[in-house]
Parts: sequence; structure tokens; C-alpha cells
Amino acid sequence: MTRIMVIAGSVRPGRVALPIARWVESELTGLEDVEVDLVDLGELALPLMDEPNHPRLREYTQPHTLAWSERVDAADAFILVSPEYNHSYSPALKNALDYLSQEWHRKPAMFVSYGGVSAGTRGVGALKPVLAALGLVPTAAAVEINFPGNLIDEEGRFVPSGTHRSRLEQGVAELVEIAGALHPLRVLAA
Repeated sequence: MTRIMVIAGSVRPGRVALPIARWVESELTGLEDVEVDLVDLGELALPLMDEPNHPRLREYTQPHTLAWSERVDAADAFILVSPEYNHSYSPALKNALDYLSQEWHRKPAMFVSYGGVSAGTRGVGALKPVLAALGLVPTAAAVEINFPGNLIDEEGRFVPSGTHRSRLEQGVAELVEIAGALHPLRVLAA
């Protein structure tokens, strides 16, 4: 069983990250041997980093950090639904990543990015060094969504194209494969 955490990486009111993340969750729910944990950073509501100790020490003092650590630790892989803000990434997503250290280490991450013309790719480019610093391994496959507001239906659901579905399927297969390959390294380090 591969536990995949899907993170809706925006907290903005009216954000499209949540409908996109729910679409990803629904696509994963039907897969055999995959368990999904959908995280809405708006609901999680982590304050701006408020821990006195460096995350690598795992000496957390706040209940929200302890809960976040446990949840991330339980995941084998991540799908980051990431907007692009001013050619970069969401500060809420960066904050959620920075709260922890070892919990992310030697786990794969896939991007489902969105934005205007660039489909969020500049934000992903800015996030990749952050993932490397945390020991996350990005997949080659990604889903890139241009002008996602145009793909939200009257019920507030994201309506993907065939290309979006195909790229997600390809990325998830890669994510599961990498998670399996990295698992023995995480067990050795524990």
C-alpha cells in the first residue's frame, strides 16, 4: 500500500487549488494499493513557523506541529497542487514544507501546477531547490494546468482535459514506483 498525501497548496479565498486537489483525490481513490490523504492548507491553518527549535531536531513544542509531523511521516509520497504567485510558489505551501525536515526525507513528490500562460511551471521551478533541500525526490511527470478558473464548473468542480488525466496517470505511476524504490532507504535510516 502506498500512502499518497495530496496537498492543496493555496489558502486564498476562492482558490482553485482545492477543486484541483479534490479531482486528484478522486482519481487516486479508485487505484488499487493506494491510500489518499487530502490536506487543505487552508483548513490545516499552520501559523507562520512558530517552533523555537530547528525542524531537523524534531523537538516540536506546538500541538499543530506534532499533528502535522505525524501526518507527513505516515505518507510515502506527495502530490503538491501548487499555484504560481509572482513567478514563484505559494507562501502557505513553503511554510508547510519548512515546518518539518526528516518527515519529508527520501520520499517522492509530484507537481500538479496551475497558473496563467505558464501553468504554474515557474513556481515549480522555484520550489524544486526547496524539495531538494528537504530530501524530496521530484517525479519527471507533472500535470500543468493553464487558466484553471476556466475549468471549474458551476458546482465548483475541476473539469480536467484528457491530457490532464493522462499526465496524472503517468505521474502517479512514477510516484508509486519511486516510493517503492526509496522505501528500503527510509527503513535503513530509521
